[in-house]
Amino acid sequence: MTLIANIASPTTAVELHAGQATLQYLRKIRNCAIQSLWHELITYPKPGLVSLIDSGSHQDMDRNTFYSSIMSLRHYFFNISSLGFEGASFGLLRLAGVDAETRMMKATCGVNTHRGAIFNLGILAAAAAHQYKSDDAHLNLGDIAVKVWGSELVMHCRKKNSHGDKVLSTYRVGGAIEEVLAGYPSIYRLGLPVYRNVLESTSNHRLACIQTFFTLLAHVQDTNLLYRGGSSGLNKTQALAKQFLAEGGIHADRWDVLAESIHRRLVEWGLSPGGSADLLSACLFVHQIEMANE
Repeated sequence: MTLIANIASPTTAVELHAGQATLQYLRKIRNCAIQSLWHELITYPKPGLVSLIDSGSHQDMDRNTFYSSIMSLRHYFFNISSLGFEGASFGLLRLAGVDAETRMMKATCGVNTHRGAIFNLGILAAAAAHQYKSDDAHLNLGDIAVKVWGSELVMHCRKKNSHGDKVLSTYRVGGAIEEVLAGYPSIYRLGLPVYRNVLESTSNHRLACIQTFFTLLAHVQDTNLLYRGGSSGLNKTQALAKQFLAEGGIHADRWDVLAESIHRRLVEWGLSPGGSADLLSACLFVHQIEMANE
């Protein structure tokens, strides 16, 4: 299976009026987002989640579903980057996200594969385009998201009867919106430092992704886990992830055996930490954008 990200997007107002350098950068943002989703998919072992190896805890989706979903989003990431470049309101970003969700559902025959990623990566892609155009190069993408769209985001009520809404009301924990409003601490303080540390010490992207995922799994209040398994499911899963890290993570002998056993345990419990997967792809996206800007 080959991922092709460099596919032409529909003509937008930005394409009609922007210079070639701007168009090239917007396409770079799109490609980074698509590649981030792809690398999240192929990361394995990744407890409870879909990969190229198996479908994890999911009976309604597999790697082909995810591939179709990823490809359906390629125009979205260019379009929302264009909106960020134009300084569009959060309301317009949200409409682009709703359209992307519709396209995703059509591509997957009604299966929700990337709703969280549409939100998280969409905001970050728009922030990357805003950063390119503005004088905010000294700010990271999380800070830009808060500065540009934070006040509007607070005003937009969470989608009623969504998984996140039910989890928030039941367990009094935050979700994707709260992560953005805090400047993406799970990316900048947790996942990204781990990813870069492992990448520097091992020069192995796969190992860096796995260690980052387990770090996020161990510490993030994953609303997908809470929705599927309640506090008990979250606590059991985090305990296993912390055990993996305490024993050395990917640096330990036979680390893969322990990681795969945790994967099988979550499949047995029917748990799927989709929130942690979304944050892994977000970490990969931010890393790519920052490397491109150096």
